Amino acid sequence: MLTTGTKLGPYEIQSPLGAGGMGEVYRARDTRLDRTVAVKILPQHLSAKPEARERFEREARAISSLSHANICHLYDVGVQDGTSYLVMEYLEGETLADRLRKGPLPLEQVLRTGAEICDGLERAHRTGVIHRDLKPGNIMLTKSGAKLMDFGLAKPAVPAQPSSSSLIQAALTQAATAPAHPLTAEGMIVGTYQYMSPEQVEGKDADARSDIFALGAVLYEMVTGLRAFEGKTTASTIAAILASEPQPISSIQPLTPPALEHTVRTCLAKEPDERWQSAGDVARSLRWISSSANSGVSRPVAPRARRWERWFWAAAVALLLATLGWLLAVHPPARVVRAFIPPPAETSFEFIGDFSGPPALSPDGTQMVFAAHSLKEPTALWVRELNSLTARKLEGTDGAYNPFFSHDGRFVAFFADSNLKKIPSAGGPTTVIAPAPNARGGSWSQDDTILYAPDYRDGLWKIKSSGGTPERATQLDTSLHTTHRWPFFLPDGQHFIFFATNHSGGKSELNGIYFGSLGSQQAKLVRASEGSAGYAAGYLLFHQQSALMAQPMDASTGALSREPAPAADNVGFDVGTWHTTFTVAGDSLLLYQPGSANAGNLTLAWVDRKGNPLGQFGERSDYRGGRLSPDGKKFAVVMGEPKSDIWVFDLTRGTRTRLTFDSGTHIMPSWSADGRRVAFMVQNGPALTFGTTLHARLASGGGEDELLAAPPDTSSGTSLLWPQWSPDGRYLVYLQQSGPTGAAVWAKPLTGNDPPFAIVKAESPQGRIVQARLSPDGHWLAYSSTDSGREEVYVTEFPTGRGRWQISREGGTFPVWRGDTRELYYIAFDRHAIAVDVHATQNDFAAGVPQPLFAYRGISPTGFPYDVSADGQRFLVTQTPPNLDAPLVLVTNWTTALSK
Repeated sequence: MLTTGTKLGPYEIQSPLGAGGMGEVYRARDTRLDRTVAVKILPQHLSAKPEARERFEREARAISSLSHANICHLYDVGVQDGTSYLVMEYLEGETLADRLRKGPLPLEQVLRTGAEICDGLERAHRTGVIHRDLKPGNIMLTKSGAKLMDFGLAKPAVPAQPSSSSLIQAALTQAATAPAHPLTAEGMIVGTYQYMSPEQVEGKDADARSDIFALGAVLYEMVTGLRAFEGKTTASTIAAILASEPQPISSIQPLTPPALEHTVRTCLAKEPDERWQSAGDVARSLRWISSSANSGVSRPVAPRARRWERWFWAAAVALLLATLGWLLAVHPPARVVRAFIPPPAETSFEFIGDFSGPPALSPDGTQMVFAAHSLKEPTALWVRELNSLTARKLEGTDGAYNPFFSHDGRFVAFFADSNLKKIPSAGGPTTVIAPAPNARGGSWSQDDTILYAPDYRDGLWKIKSSGGTPERATQLDTSLHTTHRWPFFLPDGQHFIFFATNHSGGKSELNGIYFGSLGSQQAKLVRASEGSAGYAAGYLLFHQQSALMAQPMDASTGALSREPAPAADNVGFDVGTWHTTFTVAGDSLLLYQPGSANAGNLTLAWVDRKGNPLGQFGERSDYRGGRLSPDGKKFAVVMGEPKSDIWVFDLTRGTRTRLTFDSGTHIMPSWSADGRRVAFMVQNGPALTFGTTLHARLASGGGEDELLAAPPDTSSGTSLLWPQWSPDGRYLVYLQQSGPTGAAVWAKPLTGNDPPFAIVKAESPQGRIVQARLSPDGHWLAYSSTDSGREEVYVTEFPTGRGRWQISREGGTFPVWRGDTRELYYIAFDRHAIAVDVHATQNDFAAGVPQPLFAYRGISPTGFPYDVSADGQRFLVTQTPPNLDAPLVLVTNWTTALSK
């Protein structure tokens, strides 16, 4: 037992929280960040047990691979004086087991909490982790929702087990009586008996559907207050799981909706193939039941009425039906109609990534505008009249993103070439309104004021649509938020809503939808939320889990009323930019993209020079680009959204190691020439409130974090990006960006006292250097810049910066060298991977004609999305799921569905 004041690394023990057979948990203080954490230790008496150490390490590996609002976060791992410990998120609340001792939960809480449990479980399963010990004691109820805990039995795959008969016999001899409180078994069967699936107690492999069975047992207990399978002994409990059905829920709780009983019974099917096949399916079922006000609730049977009473009520009902029929004939109700809208032929919608954005409807609901791309043309804007079957491209909008209509629908505003622009919706010349280098949305009021977010780390600004000098509309408090984005004007044209958040998470309860006014730079929080919002028909529309929710809001004060209800399920959400892929017009039209095009659903794969698949590795996750080690045997990759960490995949052994654990966001990894260290950028780390710093860690995961470089003035918002060491180890090379435009590639000498110096700078006022990559021989620097009005790839001499050779011809980004510096690759705007022959000496440089290799469609543009083997024959790419071409869904009279 640890005493108060004991220190494990930077963590000071304050008080015990609980203890079990496999660990002790303490409340502690992180002395570096001055925050409360939970520390779980493996006691000394268990450290000598290999199975205990394995379980402890398994829990660390499992939790470290998961990042989700409904899963307890892992902050750190360590060993001190022989004591192994995990540092986790400190959760305030009570376990579901403690809550159930007070009785069953109200139906509304069952549906809400059950869906949250499903969401966490779904993320674990999609990451390749099976919990195997889901039970009320491993679920914490907090103010922010349910949290899954204790992944000590979690495994990515289950190896061969002894025979089922031997396992059951071991279980039968393990305990003569069933415990009063369900305990996790430490024998050959893993899990807690009362919540184990039939295949687990038989010793068979457990997969995601085994967790679904346990989920059904948990839901059953939440509704009834009783366990689904109970016995006086362990043997009788196992027998019930294998052969018996639980008592019908309706016999215990008569008012339970039949749909809920069906959902639970399907979870508890004996055969895995007969259960729900994913936790996401269960979540959608629970939310559908919750959203349905007419869900078939059974009602108590009233005593038999007297004959005259039956006549009276029959006559009243007949009169009511006649009246209702007359009203419907004269005023037929608005019908909900849903229709698919596909992208134009041979194009794909462009809704995910920094330079994309959701579609937009014109205020009168007659037009829609969206960004789309093809294999032959870059992203551009398309307009479609809703009474037409075709869309037309707006010429002159190449590279456009985040479009929105003027109040009268005559113009479309958009962002491109680091500017806010407008174009007639019928087509015509474009007009530059104001600088906007890395915008995050805009809105156009009826008095021709445009409210917009010019940069991803800035507040909101306002300007007249005719141009002029921009004025600040909101004041960014950098101690709370690092961005204000996705503004939306309310009907009066003076008030607006927007989304505010902190890139590193910060005080998450203060991240959400804010209500502001053009007359003040101050704003108030309307509600905590995970992304952008809209307003229509008296409702605030916002994203929650996978649904678009609607909640009544007073547009003049921002005050909310009643509880939110789902307006649409399975609505797309871009976790990288926090925008929900939907738009509304008037009081009746809703347009959205179904599903999420990237969240937790990316894969890593090898392809050849023609794009043919050569193999895939790693499970689906939130990958954000990476780099191959110099010997090609390891891959440093960014995982997680929005908070991300650096992981190293060993491509030979098939293992992975997590390098970063603090609260910052870690991206842009690169390798030292000897392959021993990984450099990366940290965004909003513990010592920084704004801007970014550069760090390094040993690729093995050992050692301490090393600060490589920090901006001279963190309060100015200066950012350091894309760190890399020169092959000879003499320089640290990086991009330095001060404010939203400009940027330069800098080199910091690693020996002596010479100061950092600029190698190449953006040449135009609106130009921006986007990425840079040193050649393997260290003599050349490839970089992409927007100096010409669109991003192109260039090469200059390193470290002198002498000479400038343009490599791409029609747009290019993400330059990568072959191992011998004889070939350079990049991604063109037509979304092809391009190869260019290079003939270079120490004194001269010449590039050949760009040659297309394979289509880039389906590869994520977030981070550095690919790398190349040293011989240039294989490409390691980050791939997105195939639903980017999914059609949009148009819904009419969507408010009618809120009452159903």
